[in-house]
Amino acid sequence: MSQISNIYSGKGVCLDKANVDTDQSIPKQFVKTIKKIGLGPFLYDSWRYEDEGFLGKELATRTIKKDFVLNKDAFSQSNILITRENFGCGSSREHAVWALKDFGISTVLAPSFGDIFFNNCFKNGLLAIQISDLNIEKIFLNQSEKSPIDISVDLVNQKVFSKNLFTESFEIDPYRKNCLIEGLDEIGYSLKYENEIEIFEKKVKKERPWSLND
Repeated sequence: MSQISNIYSGKGVCLDKANVDTDQSIPKQFVKTIKKIGLGPFLYDSWRYEDEGFLGKELATRTIKKDFVLNKDAFSQSNILITRENFGCGSSREHAVWALKDFGISTVLAPSFGDIFFNNCFKNGLLAIQISDLNIEKIFLNQSEKSPIDISVDLVNQKVFSKNLFTESFEIDPYRKNCLIEGLDEIGYSLKYENEIEIFEKKVKKERPWSLND
């Protein structure tokens, strides 16, 4: 899992939609794969293209909707998505997070998230930050059509800010925070304690040999 810098700045892109569900994020025809890479081109497929997509379809043959924000050249390098409430609701498909990451999104700011999507974000190294409606609205009102807004995240001190616009503290579980900073998933975090686990297993095997199988 990729490591997130303690303090980093990024370019924002605003998706002005509430209740964006995971089916809209990555339609059903793309969830047949178990690969975490390659889904970025199909993120918000029905919003970004005139025709219906499917795995293996040549992107060069497709017609994009030029007025959709993620298709605009000005936001091609944006890595922070700002959106409305209840983002990531709907089904539990983890592919929605995979598609966002593969597209280049590292952080999502929203007033609220779907619970399962929120958990899936941290399992896959995507930082989901819940901030106030007030500051979300400030970002939308100050977002230019021609250039993305600059947003900074201080993960250590748990602050997100944009110069002369807003600063807000955010909550994050300490375990999840540590995993993001160190670039570890749940397995990687457990392997940090490999020696301790091995010592414990040997102790248990000696004291209760029937409880562990070779």
